[in-house]
Amino acid sequence: MLTRIIGPGRAGTALHRALTAAGWEVDGPIGREQDPKARSSAASGVELLVIATRDAEVAAVAGSVRPVPGATVAHLSGLLGLDALAPHERRAAIHPLVSLPDPDVGAARLGEGPWFGLRSNLPAAGAAARAVVAALGGRSFSVPEQERARYHAAAAIAANHLVALLAQAERVGAAAGVPPEALVDLARGTLENAARMGPHAALTGPVARGDWATVAAHLEALAPGDVPAYRALAAEAARLAGVEPPPGLLD
Repeated sequence: MLTRIIGPGRAGTALHRALTAAGWEVDGPIGREQDPKARSSAASGVELLVIATRDAEVAAVAGSVRPVPGATVAHLSGLLGLDALAPHERRAAIHPLVSLPDPDVGAARLGEGPWFGLRSNLPAAGAAARAVVAALGGRSFSVPEQERARYHAAAAIAANHLVALLAQAERVGAAAGVPPEALVDLARGTLENAARMGPHAALTGPVARGDWATVAAHLEALAPGDVPAYRALAAEAARLAGVEPPPGLLD
């Protein structure tokens, strides 16, 4: 499928490399420094135009591109709906549910068959979106327009919050001489357990056992800045385990 990409950042460059490796003919990515005429005619001569800019720029970029009959215009945002792609007739959202920290790692991740959250307004636009997924060996599901913020929040929790949590674990463990690699291996094994058994069955530790004395000892040992996150996640673990902490412990 003839494709063009606007946006030479991490996502746009990673997608360009991944689709090219999959045998697609991909033009771009087009950046800000290029002739405005190149952007205005970006939908000409291609079947799919992907806008891979920051969310705040998608609507303006889409509006600057002259609509072309038969061309599908898509964005990579997990949050934005299809209204951001006005005035184009065929619209699609193709959100790769995978972390793209840099173009090289991102291209490799995209080539490993990740999940995609899709949305389209017409059958032809949906076919173009699914063709991207198929080319990368991925799997997909449809995200309703009214649920995109909730969907994106779930993705942020699973990816961004997990990274922040690992950073906290490394920071707390450093004082006790714990190698960061050991904690990453622990987290990796726990993720595998959750994938195989489900979160409820995979939950272990003091909260799952109702060992509130150990939880209290943890809170006493932590630096003040690390206490709020520990309390919040311990409360989530208690909700998952169906146990009630002592009053005031996790408030």
